[in-house]
Amino acid sequence: MVNVGILGATGMVGQRFIQLLADHPDFEVTALTASSRSAGKKYEDAVTWHLETKIPDAVKDTVVVNTDPREVKDVEIVFSALPSQNAAKVEPKFAEAGMKVASNASAMRMEPDVPLVVPEVNPEHLDLIETQQKRRGWDGFIVTNPNCSTIALVMTLKPLYDQFNIKRVYVSTMQAVSGAGYNGVPSMAIVDNLVPFIGEEEEKMESETLHLLGDFDGETVNNANFGVSASCHRVAVLDGHTEAVFIEMDDDFDLDEVKGSLTNFKGLPQKLNLYSAPEDPVVIREEDNRPQPRMDRMAGNGMAVSVGRLRRDEVYSNSLKYVLVGHNTIRGAAGASILNAELINEIL
Repeated sequence: MVNVGILGATGMVGQRFIQLLADHPDFEVTALTASSRSAGKKYEDAVTWHLETKIPDAVKDTVVVNTDPREVKDVEIVFSALPSQNAAKVEPKFAEAGMKVASNASAMRMEPDVPLVVPEVNPEHLDLIETQQKRRGWDGFIVTNPNCSTIALVMTLKPLYDQFNIKRVYVSTMQAVSGAGYNGVPSMAIVDNLVPFIGEEEEKMESETLHLLGDFDGETVNNANFGVSASCHRVAVLDGHTEAVFIEMDDDFDLDEVKGSLTNFKGLPQKLNLYSAPEDPVVIREEDNRPQPRMDRMAGNGMAVSVGRLRRDEVYSNSLKYVLVGHNTIRGAAGASILNAELINEIL
């Protein structure tokens, strides 16, 4: 078993890490960190638990420590659920101390020597770890996953990008309130309403997507060469981001070929049979009214992306339209970091 810690363990994403790691066959949670207000308390006394399952017995009595590598002992991997502003300062300290940091935070994602990885999409970008360690003089390292909406999108784009020439992608999101944290969206702002703006979300989707699909030349990542335009919106759904995707191709395409690409898509996690990897990363729904977040967010235990309403665009030639649903706090957050760590544990 590999001893692991969770940085920011009392927050929503930290809680999801704890839930997903409770019965993990390879990782054992032995350290939990939080702010100084929680340090010194047992976890069950420090946390306001928001998930539908109970706090796992294995961590109830674990004493929370400060988010400081000097207080996190005998741990090989730490999962970071820290707010971005804290992560920028803290995560490098853990890497410098020799720990492997699997981060869900956005702070280090676009650093040129930090791998931004979705294991089914760009596992080869993990080769940047060697560059990172040499450049920064660290014994450990940092690997990041993209934001929640980007992960769901890029998992559906990858098989299409490999087979077809993509010219432009337009995406309009309808994102769940859990993506903003428990206190992120006041109830009077979202009930009977839709908020047509999520700070920095559109910029993240547009930049991270091209980076993830870019080519690693041994030293750096060269972004994919097509346009991405995003419009992001918050809706009154608890979990599960929905995205309407429009893709313009350079050439004509066969719709059955598109379905086949998505249905048959497998990545390295599936080939290695990693614990958290869904058997089918992309699930096609043929019903007219699917996917829906309440019905489809738990596909593949929350680690798969469901795609439906796959059709040609009748207005613009060589264009494709579909709707996807992905679980934002499982595949889009904690589960993504855990899968990254599983891949790292397997191949490095």
